[in-house]
Amino acid sequence: MRRDPRLIDTWLRTPSLRRQTVRAMLVLVLGLECAFATVALLFVLQPMAQRSAHDLAGLMVLSANTWAELPPGTRPAFERELQQHYRLSLQPGMAAPADQGLIHGFYIGYLESALRQRLGHAVYFDKRVDAQGHVWLWTSIPAGGRDIGVGVDNSRIQTQPLRALLLGLLLTLPIAIVLALWWARRITRPVEAMERAAAKLARGDVPQRLPEGGSRELARLTAHFNQMAQRIDDLLQARTVLLAGVSHDLRTPLARIRLALELQRMQPSDARLDQIERDVLAMDRLIGDVLQLARGLQMQAPQELELLPWLEQRRQEHADWAQAQGCTLDVQCPADLHAWVDVSALQRVVDNLLGNAVRHAPGSITLRAEPAPEQGWVRLSIDDRGPGIAADQLQAVFEPFVRLDKARTPGAGSGLGLAIVRQLAQQHGWPTGLQAREGGGLQAWVDVPEKPSA
Repeated sequence: MRRDPRLIDTWLRTPSLRRQTVRAMLVLVLGLECAFATVALLFVLQPMAQRSAHDLAGLMVLSANTWAELPPGTRPAFERELQQHYRLSLQPGMAAPADQGLIHGFYIGYLESALRQRLGHAVYFDKRVDAQGHVWLWTSIPAGGRDIGVGVDNSRIQTQPLRALLLGLLLTLPIAIVLALWWARRITRPVEAMERAAAKLARGDVPQRLPEGGSRELARLTAHFNQMAQRIDDLLQARTVLLAGVSHDLRTPLARIRLALELQRMQPSDARLDQIERDVLAMDRLIGDVLQLARGLQMQAPQELELLPWLEQRRQEHADWAQAQGCTLDVQCPADLHAWVDVSALQRVVDNLLGNAVRHAPGSITLRAEPAPEQGWVRLSIDDRGPGIAADQLQAVFEPFVRLDKARTPGAGSGLGLAIVRQLAQQHGWPTGLQAREGGGLQAWVDVPEKPSA
């Protein structure tokens, strides 16, 4: 089968569902990570950094003031204590450094701001490297009438929370990609299987039924697809059986008509013309049943139907024909019973069931309507006292062209009546069946909804 070039071009330009899902999930994960990082920065890291800077500024001021108040003999020990435990260093007499345009991070800015609040003037830092190669940040703090230089070991403030946060985001990115690929595959796998099955169906092949698993929406979609595929499969099989049956059932009367015409030329006979007419009527009835079976797929909008007058109408329309066949028709239905149905389809179902009973079960026939065993449904049935049907053939008679009459006489019907009933019932979701009656006879029934579905 040739592919439409426009479809191929659309497939090439449109990204796959899996790619779209991965892209959407990555955007979502990155967006969430950026939002988390922003919240962490504004509401956690920044307040913690400001609090830490205020504490360090207080320690620096306190260290300078304490050194100025200590006796000169104890000051070296105090300086060693500061350097060992707090990584601070003191340098008396150090002039305040000028603003040298030192580029630093947020934390140093917070520290300068905290010192400015405590000292009442702008404070700047000067970067120096000691003999061991350690970097120190120095500023001058006035204490005891002189300027005292206070240095902070740069390693004390090298926690770099922003770098740690960025590194965490980069490390989670591969994990997010793997999870996105796995989740996209999990989501798209049943859709891809359905796409392959639909493509197979489009080529005219019958696809295998798909497993109805996964999420609720996918399970429902798969169930609907399986129902559609099953219906198409049934229609294809019904078409094959229908064509085979029609060709078979038309061949017999056509052969009789051909033979009758040859004999009529040799020896004219009114009885032979009557036989030809009966064969033509049988062919016309067969074609009409085939058309009716084909029209079974044409659904009409359901409407509320009052069953008692409607069943009385069906009885009256069939009364003369039934009487000619030796049948009497009766209606039993509660006066207030209603149904919500496609009236045209229900009429064809009831007429076919009634016609089947009249042809095969002369005697008393009852058109009955009553609440069905399942709540919310109404059961319409045709009850007769005829010879009935064997239990092992109750389902077989619903197949097209199946007749219990092996002789296939012209008056025995086309063999499509119950097939039409089943097709219409399946199309509308109506349960239908045949069952033997107590005391003999057969009940043919169909259940229809009493009210519109919620």
